[in-house]
Amino acid sequence: MTTPDDTPGRLPHAVLRHSGARAAALCAANTAATAAGLLLPAALGHTLDLLLAHAPATRWLVCCAALVLLATVLEAATEVLGGTLGARSTAWLRRRMTDHVLALGPRATGRFGAGDLVARLVGGSAQAGTAPGALAALLAALAGPVGGVVALGLIDPWLAAVLLAGAPVLALLLRAFARDTSACAADYQREQGTLATGLAEAVGGHRTIRAAGAEDREAARVLAPLPRLSASGHRMWRVQGRAAAQAVTVAPLLNLGVLAVAGLRLSQHQVSVGELLAASRYAVLATGIGVLVGQLAALGRARAATARLAEVLAEAAPAHGTGSLPPGPGRLELRGVRAGRGGRTVLDGVDLVVPGGTVLAVVGRSGTGKSLLAEVAGRLTDPDAGEVVLDGVPLRDLRHAELRGAVGYAFERPALLGTTIEDTLRFGLAAPSPAAVRAAARRACADDFVRRLPHGYATRLADAPRSGGESQRLGLARAFAHGGRLLILDDALSSLDTITERHITRSLLDAGPGPTRLLIAHRAATAARADAVAWLDGGRVRAVGPHRELWRQAEYRAVFEAAEEAEEQAAEGATEEAAEEGSGAGRDPRDETEARA
Repeated sequence: MTTPDDTPGRLPHAVLRHSGARAAALCAANTAATAAGLLLPAALGHTLDLLLAHAPATRWLVCCAALVLLATVLEAATEVLGGTLGARSTAWLRRRMTDHVLALGPRATGRFGAGDLVARLVGGSAQAGTAPGALAALLAALAGPVGGVVALGLIDPWLAAVLLAGAPVLALLLRAFARDTSACAADYQREQGTLATGLAEAVGGHRTIRAAGAEDREAARVLAPLPRLSASGHRMWRVQGRAAAQAVTVAPLLNLGVLAVAGLRLSQHQVSVGELLAASRYAVLATGIGVLVGQLAALGRARAATARLAEVLAEAAPAHGTGSLPPGPGRLELRGVRAGRGGRTVLDGVDLVVPGGTVLAVVGRSGTGKSLLAEVAGRLTDPDAGEVVLDGVPLRDLRHAELRGAVGYAFERPALLGTTIEDTLRFGLAAPSPAAVRAAARRACADDFVRRLPHGYATRLADAPRSGGESQRLGLARAFAHGGRLLILDDALSSLDTITERHITRSLLDAGPGPTRLLIAHRAATAARADAVAWLDGGRVRAVGPHRELWRQAEYRAVFEAAEEAEEQAAEGATEEAAEEGSGAGRDPRDETEARA
């Protein structure tokens, strides 16, 4: 759920609060190092005066050496603390971003794009994670000029007055630099996200690009943001260079002014030689705009990155209730559900009841909202209006663990997560049983080809080449192993050959009492085996009934004719792709039969 800290203005405070003691320790170490640096000129000046007067100066020489040693130790401590603080802040931001993106689900990629999200998660979090360290360093860097002015005032008020006369100019330069560098950094990071989005799209569609012979054109499209990225980077360097050049112009003039006045006061015996030495060093510290420029640049980049992270975190994630499900058969109800995609209403006033333990096939032409209905039914996404109820309890009211334990999913293109085949089959299970996992694999007709792999279920996914049908069978096995009272199959049989589909469909539909099963179906044979069919048309449920009764309507039959034409085109594409990629080790020959069909 979104919190007030997720807004662009509040997220930096959340990062600083999370840093806690480490940020305070870093700030203290930086300030102590600056204090040691401020004390050293005074100690050196007093030592010089003692030496010129031939007075004992051993104690002050030891004091100077101790200050140098202390400054060195503190500088080393700040390096260690700054590195660990940045790493911890980055890790915290990445965990928070990952959790939120996963909670948002498809809305995250729809809103920002997969590549841009990865760029924000990886590079953006790393830059935003430097904010606590950069702020601590900036405070210490500000302490140097302030302390330098105070020290000059203690030596002679006229020295401080000369420096303060030029302070407004330095302040205006720093303010303009901070504003410009933040804007440039935001532009640069935005172009990085655009470039990453294009690259992710090209990687995901590489086979289509190769088949069209459009590699050069796609490369040009992906790299199109490069000139703008380069321009933003050069603009950042120009801003920083201009600030440094202005500092080089103003700071030496102020230093010369301080030294001139100090020399005059020396001639008037108002300051000593040692104080003149100290004043020269304090003038350098007081006009140390170069250090401030570097720290402000780092803080500006961190601020821009934090704002980009906050844009993602500001997207409201689904909230979960505290309720539990009562004992029940898995009765599913959709009441007045309206949902859309890309600003277009896809489902409009859907009312549907699926009795517990039955099998309902959802059919309809492409674009009628079948997959969106499947997402809404298991609360992978929330409807814009209406509600979904499982055994009398609205899904919004259920605890997250309760909801996910009750609803299982299988998809057309399952994401196989984990290290080994067994890992992916038990993904999401709290206490996986090896026997139950293997039984689910047998039910999904996956056990045979898994056992033929070099190490069976212990084979690494990266070492297990799979056809589309085999991947779907693994996804089905994972859904079967999940259990629960509601099983939703979103076109999860589309890549199977007809024989394998028949075996799985028989296991799925003819197994007698079991979980409620909601199938997105494209084949008439699958719809015919279901207890009932929900016919989607124009974003509404046009009819619900047995397949044999709906089949009497020509428009209903036309739904499957269109699906068969699309399936034939997909099969032809799969055959051409298989010919390009070779025989495909580990591929089930039955999938080849389906591809040729």
